[in-house]
Amino acid sequence: MKTHFAIPVALAGVLGLAGCGSDDSSDAASVTKLACGEITTAALGITGLTVTATETVAAGTVTPSGADSALPQHCRVTGSIDPHTSPVDGKAYAIGFELRLPTDWNGRFMFQGGGGTDGVVNPAYGNILGGGPTTNALTRGFAVASTDGGHTTESAPIVGGSLFGLDPQARVDYGYNAVGRTTEIAKAVIRRFYGADAGHSYFLGCSNGGRQALVAATRFADRFDGIVAGNPGFNLPKAAVQHAWDVQAFSSVAPLDTDGKPIIASAFSNDDLNLVAAKIVEKCDALDGLADGMVNRFESCKGVFDPAELACAGDKTATCLSREQVVVLNKVFDGPRDGSGKQLYSDWPWDAGIGAGGWRVWKLGSSTTSVPNAIIATLGGGSLPYVFTTPPTRVTGDGTNVVDYLRGFSFDIDAPKIYATDLTYTTAAMTFMTPPNPSDLSKFKGHGGKLIVYHGGSDPVFSYNDTRNWYAALAAANSGDASGFARLFAVPGMNHCSGGPATDKFDMLAAIVDWVEGGKAPDSIAASARAANTAAAAFPTRTRPLCAWPKVAVYKGSGDVEAAASFSCQ
Repeated sequence: MKTHFAIPVALAGVLGLAGCGSDDSSDAASVTKLACGEITTAALGITGLTVTATETVAAGTVTPSGADSALPQHCRVTGSIDPHTSPVDGKAYAIGFELRLPTDWNGRFMFQGGGGTDGVVNPAYGNILGGGPTTNALTRGFAVASTDGGHTTESAPIVGGSLFGLDPQARVDYGYNAVGRTTEIAKAVIRRFYGADAGHSYFLGCSNGGRQALVAATRFADRFDGIVAGNPGFNLPKAAVQHAWDVQAFSSVAPLDTDGKPIIASAFSNDDLNLVAAKIVEKCDALDGLADGMVNRFESCKGVFDPAELACAGDKTATCLSREQVVVLNKVFDGPRDGSGKQLYSDWPWDAGIGAGGWRVWKLGSSTTSVPNAIIATLGGGSLPYVFTTPPTRVTGDGTNVVDYLRGFSFDIDAPKIYATDLTYTTAAMTFMTPPNPSDLSKFKGHGGKLIVYHGGSDPVFSYNDTRNWYAALAAANSGDASGFARLFAVPGMNHCSGGPATDKFDMLAAIVDWVEGGKAPDSIAASARAANTAAAAFPTRTRPLCAWPKVAVYKGSGDVEAAASFSCQ
């Protein structure tokens, strides 16, 4: 059954109204409408835009993976924006995009955030975020846009997604400009297709899409009314420095192959990580008043859990960690530092999701050779030399070249390069990748914008603590309380965007719409466990409230321990 959100004003009013705080013109009603097949480069006449294809997609012909229903009838538009040839690598670049325009439109626009290093135009269905969503924004009647970030992933092994970092403009497009230009073009096409501007505009994204979301809240504050940023890597170049830190730490305790190179995935076995997770649960689970396998007060676990308790008294066995492994765990969770002891990124919370597959796949991988497949050593290993440091370092993806680069990364000499510029690369990575002033959302707040940020406590890629510290700074910049326009939600146990021993299924789209259009600020957001999430197999029917920081879900003392109704945010 198709679901619609109630539009709080008469439809005629919406269709004649520019989005709240948007930079759209107010004369949309006077434009000549274009049918789907009439949306062409010439008909739109927008500088820098090439429409490559349009098609009317019949209702019921496309069912996204995991969705419980097929997509409605809609117009699909693809194109490119601002093509250029790189003066550095001689390659052609442009901002690729897709826009899907439902026939039964609800008067809203959503920008769908990207992921990783982008490089591909993902179908603009409008992911509502959380694990295992069965619906999307397009099905709910939103017009939805997505972009490839201004480049196309190349076929080179490991580094193919990062080679665009050789081009100065492609870097900036990836950092923020592709979002700004795609939003501008999408809104112009919406106006011509529907003969009206969107009544409200939203941005939803997780991971790099969460970073894009927080960047949009600062650089494009007047173009969005509601923004959801999930597990945001808003300090992504700093997090990439952590990747090198982790690789070096894990390499120090990994067994060596016949060439003397570390097999990183074997630094910690699955049993080792499960041992750590079990001890975290033992020590910290009941801090929220109930021992239920989830550490709701995971922020309080530091100082309660000490991995030294797991150290073997003698030789390494299946029931303990070597003393060297304990040192490495503490080093990884303390975060990267330079030779003087200065912290270069963030520390990390202890949470139960360290034993889940979503933690291993990022941090350690499963490779049985010295050529790692951990995502920090592949995705991170390519982006750090090519995109996040200046000047770029040309590293091939053959053999162990990328991991060798990470193992040789200097935290005194190389880490400062995320702030560096030169005559060719005039914008530093920490400038084009991050919000200009992360704690200053005065422009977004000023036009009535609302922001929801959520982050998994067991995220192995971007530290929850970094996001919490950002939110504390945001609150401080707003007389100690930013909750009137921005709220942070921790997801205990959740890995990167989903997974882990967590209630990781939730509907952030409904929550942000309710806040923007209904004035209902979310004190809590309903979340549930998923049968498909094996890390949550011990509680397959569990529901919990996700609580607005600094509150956490606490058991009321009676009632079904698997039901959200038995918990309150305290």
